[in-house]
Amino acid sequence: MKKIFNAAFAYMIIGVLAGLFYREFTKANDFPEGQFTQLAVVHTHLLTLGFIVLLLVLALDKVFGLSGTKLFSWFFITYNAGLVLTVGMMVWHGSLTVLGQESNAMIAGIAGLGHIALSVSLVLFFLALRKRVVTDGSATESAAGGPHTEATAV
Repeated sequence: MKKIFNAAFAYMIIGVLAGLFYREFTKANDFPEGQFTQLAVVHTHLLTLGFIVLLLVLALDKVFGLSGTKLFSWFFITYNAGLVLTVGMMVWHGSLTVLGQESNAMIAGIAGLGHIALSVSLVLFFLALRKRVVTDGSATESAAGGPHTEATAV
């Protein structure tokens, strides 16, 4: 759980710094205000995918004890690799836009690999979560003598 917390905290700091970088880099290069660059959304990606999502994962780990499983370890590694690749390519592409240079297919390809890694990691996360939810749910049903519903509790 400490790794999840530390990663969420790191993404929060990096996300805030990414917003500062965007503001200062575009100002220093006289980039027209209102013109789109991927730098504008790097901080929101980091704060949402890095900080908020990992805080939710932390809460689910606390409830279901996910971090002790192999699937969770694969999720965590793949998720962070995918997020770093995706955000790194956004920074590179956005910086090229601000500097007035053309992007290339390599940047798009690497960003695509980052998105694929994020997608695979989310599948791994749900597999790990499902395993714990189903295991915990069946243990609760056995202890209670069957499925527990509001109608049977009354």
